[in-house]
Amino acid sequence: MSRRIRFRFSSGIEAVGVIKDEKAAEELLKNSPFESTANRWGDEIYFELPFDLGLKGERVVMKVGEIAYWPEGNSLCIFFGPTPVSRHGEPRAISKVKPVGEMVEGLDDLNMIKQGEKIRVEVEG
Repeated sequence: MSRRIRFRFSSGIEAVGVIKDEKAAEELLKNSPFESTANRWGDEIYFELPFDLGLKGERVVMKVGEIAYWPEGNSLCIFFGPTPVSRHGEPRAISKVKPVGEMVEGLDDLNMIKQGEKIRVEVEG
């Protein structure tokens, strides 16, 4: 079962995604809402989770708008363009991530998010 996930940044920007991975959706819902700090790595936003999703990474080449779990950093990542390790302009993770969903609203606004912004994450039950 998929769940809507809302990202509210301290700058006032909001974005919405859908978590399609059932295990990730359950864990995120169980721990919602929670807060973290946004990090920028090129056109990727990632933030540490206050709990472990327990998922394994699968791939590094991503699609614009994908949401993924990064096991090595225990972080959720949102890909919206090239990163420092991209080739041919595609989003690329630094190491294997597990795709868990996709953005459905506010993707274009993510470019305005600054390093260190606070983020509140809410999963709709």
